[in-house]
Amino acid sequence: MAKKEFEDGDIKIIVDYEKCTGAAECVSVCPVDIFELKDGKAFCKNVSDCIECCACVTACPHEAIEHSSC
Repeated sequence: MAKKEFEDGDIKIIVDYEKCTGAAECVSVCPVDIFELKDGKAFCKNVSDCIECCACVTACPHEAIEHSSC
């Protein structure tokens, strides 16, 4: 499982688990708290709450997050 897709409506967030090191920057910067770490990797627990700010994409030091709005 190299990439994990999280979707809700028009929003799609893809986390590349080969690049994700569990730095948790996405967890720290997300203003609506949609990320958590599961087994040391970023996991989107409630995509429907996403406000499409793209902070997660910008914050990830390993460019492991893709977002349909960014």
